[in-house]
Amino acid sequence: MDKQEILERVKADGVQYVSYQFSDVIGTVKSVDAPVHRLEEAINEGIWFDGSSVQGFVRIQESDMRLSIDLDTYAVLPFSPTESKRARFFCEIFHPDGRPFDGDPRGTLKRKLASLREKGIIVNIGPEPEFFLFRKNGTDYVHPVPHDVGGYFDFSPNDEAVRVRTELMTALTQMGLEVEVGHHECALAQHEIDFRFDEALKTADNVLTLKYTVKAIAAQHGLVASFMPKPLYGENGSGMHCHQSLFNLEGKNLFYDDQDDFFLSEMAYQYIAGQLKHARGMSAVLSPTVNSYKRLVPGYEAPVYIGWAGVNRSALIRIPRIARGKENSARIELRCPDPSGNPYLQFQAMIGAGLAGMDEKLSAPKGLNKIDIYNLSPDERVNLGIQQLPGSLHEALDELENDQVVMDSLGESLASAFLHAKRTEWDEYRIFVTDWEKQRYLEKA
Repeated sequence: MDKQEILERVKADGVQYVSYQFSDVIGTVKSVDAPVHRLEEAINEGIWFDGSSVQGFVRIQESDMRLSIDLDTYAVLPFSPTESKRARFFCEIFHPDGRPFDGDPRGTLKRKLASLREKGIIVNIGPEPEFFLFRKNGTDYVHPVPHDVGGYFDFSPNDEAVRVRTELMTALTQMGLEVEVGHHECALAQHEIDFRFDEALKTADNVLTLKYTVKAIAAQHGLVASFMPKPLYGENGSGMHCHQSLFNLEGKNLFYDDQDDFFLSEMAYQYIAGQLKHARGMSAVLSPTVNSYKRLVPGYEAPVYIGWAGVNRSALIRIPRIARGKENSARIELRCPDPSGNPYLQFQAMIGAGLAGMDEKLSAPKGLNKIDIYNLSPDERVNLGIQQLPGSLHEALDELENDQVVMDSLGESLASAFLHAKRTEWDEYRIFVTDWEKQRYLEKA
């Protein structure tokens, strides 16, 4: 839509306030809010803000920054009160002199995708973000109570969780996401809502939209929605499997080959090889919290071992059976990302690693089909050349810093800011005394 169409649409929708949104380096949504009568001015001139207090942004002497509205991202927030209806736009960030800010996660991804489009390549991604719904435990927010006792695909017509999930799907549809399915996941109180794949920038926007919409609707029901990777001990954690494919500008799927056993092209195998080669380097971005590495352990269907397979869910990359033989559906599924991260950075890392495999014309290793990787001994895994993802955020950050391909995919500014933020997180965790330590050592030591 152009400016006039937007202004007419906003008036027809009865919008009173507008949120101009962007994200910091770790994926937290930031917002500059204004009355709707300032919208035309904001479209024409942008919105000025102080970037010095935003994590990963600029020093105080360089603080003035300008938001430029992406008109195509207009959506009314369905959880806002009718009397003060609010809409949102995602924005790109610029310096006062008009230069793009290279610490802007969304803008950096957008420019990367534009350069690929000039080469005739469109990157499509379809994520599967999982989340938990908890009841508040009085004033205790640290030990919430699971909202339900359901299991994988469980259904009950009187189940409150079903009603909440249905309301979530309705709200997301109103915000422009093409919701495909929603269902209960394996763990207590765990859910998944999937939306149709799209070009990577639109998909990253959709991930952020889903996360804050789920949290807002849950709060209206007195619930806490969490995208924390491993909130419950002994239960499966939440992942965000990412289906990926490359298309050309004419709509042809570059990952498809009807002569291959898995219907994948040589380009697809090179892309797989790149992601496997840089899996350890990507890990800090794809699984970016201390808690992420409590999900990435054997035994809970989380992919720990680096390899690919057509039928093996213990492999890091899987070729979905449903996609085989269908040209437009040919794709790969990377299973290690989790929904706690910044989707703009996560997608940049995945794309950078995959494209490096194509540029270097790497060959994918032998598939791990019909091999139960979890039950192999360490020696057997070594003999098969199967590596393991990092076991902690600290180890993952070291791997990232030593992987120039992944560092370059983020760019110097974003990579530096991300490493600083996550090193700080690790240091805080490293010296924090947990309940587990007190229970184990307080009286015995």
